[in-house]
Amino acid sequence: MPAALLLALAILLEVAGTVSLRLSEGFTRLVPSVVVVVGYLSAVALLSQVLKLGMPLGVAYGIWAAAGVALVAIIGAVFLGDGLTAVQIGGIVLVIGGVLALELGAAH
Repeated sequence: MPAALLLALAILLEVAGTVSLRLSEGFTRLVPSVVVVVGYLSAVALLSQVLKLGMPLGVAYGIWAAAGVALVAIIGAVFLGDGLTAVQIGGIVLVIGGVLALELGAAH
């Protein structure tokens, strides 16, 4: 499986784990708590496979973290009632820009 696809799956699993962390209500709800543990463990396992396939650590982790932050913030705002201010949106754009700079720098 291509590294980019594994990384995308790792990101989705990490996001599922993080959203479930909120829904677990302090690990008092069983199903979301299980999703947290399985999501995080699976995400890290897939990220390790991405690194094994040769993607540079800074690029892989940067994409993983930035995409996770952006997706969790958007999901929080759209589905969980969290606010998202213009400053926060600007911060997400800057994080994504930083990851793009890492990716473009690694390509040379």
